[in-house]
Amino acid sequence: QVQLVESGGGSVQPGGSLRLSCAASGSIFSIYAMGWYRQAPGKQRELVATITAGDTTNYADSVKGRFTISRFSISRDTAKNTVYLQMNSLKPEDTAVYYCSADLSGFPRYWGQGTQVTVSS
Repeated sequence: QVQLVESGGGSVQPGGSLRLSCAASGSIFSIYAMGWYRQAPGKQRELVATITAGDTTNYADSVKGRFTISRFSISRDTAKNTVYLQMNSLKPEDTAVYYCSADLSGFPRYWGQGTQVTVSS
């Protein structure tokens, strides 16, 4: 069993920044990947970014810059059992509930309770 608690959501103006945190507890030694997903009203939950136990990262095209620095950055602090999502240059279309996830071998994906991010002027 793994418990995930997100924090750091809120309201910000376009172009602003937020950092989300996800603290994991429980059987954390079995986690091989963690990630962030988001779900906007009326839309399906979608991948934002993932990071493996080996620090391999993956980003959705919507947050990854093709010729520029990525707007979002996922990282982890193993000492704190915490995964972060640094979000820069936020856009109104980034408005959504953001969910932390954890993948363990042989178990369904674990989810946090979600944290609201609102980007509006």
